[in-house]
Amino acid sequence: MARLHLFDLDGTLLHGTSAPVEISRQLGLEAETQALDEAVLAGLITPPQYATRVRELWTDLTEAHVTAAFESAPWLARIREVWAEIRERGDYCAVVSLSPSFFVERLTGWGAHAAYGSRFPAVPFTEPVDPSGVLSAAAKVLIADRLCAEFGIRRADCVAYGDSSSDRELFGVVPVSVAVNADRHLSDVSTHSYRGKDLWEAYELVRHAR
Repeated sequence: MARLHLFDLDGTLLHGTSAPVEISRQLGLEAETQALDEAVLAGLITPPQYATRVRELWTDLTEAHVTAAFESAPWLARIREVWAEIRERGDYCAVVSLSPSFFVERLTGWGAHAAYGSRFPAVPFTEPVDPSGVLSAAAKVLIADRLCAEFGIRRADCVAYGDSSSDRELFGVVPVSVAVNADRHLSDVSTHSYRGKDLWEAYELVRHAR
């Protein structure tokens, strides 16, 4: 039976940061976005409120800024190699993130079979964020189930990789999970734990796990 590997983005594939922070860094607004990251992680604001506020910060955002943020971000090493190996084994890999889809979807170019993020208006922005398109922790489970149906895979054959409370619900419904540079929210629900900057090393922990 094929397996589906589900990867979080912020704090997982990106080491110690988030896509919005890296995007805001291009505009000189990383401190403001880091504060919003902390607020949403602490439950002080909801994901739709976060998306609305960060979109307000990005009034001058262009595609060039997004490209620069993507290319200069602190990615874990060997992401492409892991996804190539997963494909060679006949398995599937996908990224599911609360970050903007216009950033997340670029990872299909690195070998992900699918990449889902919160729906934002096209850059440069002329429209507000639609709250109904903003993903949540619960949405990660729904998307995982949708991908399972698409690829003909069971939840029992899924592996999840994440770092924070937004991954907790997904970790709770799959049999194998890797807490990657994770905070305390995942320490009691993950089956494996990894600290470092190389995705291959995290993948090796569950490469043969069933």
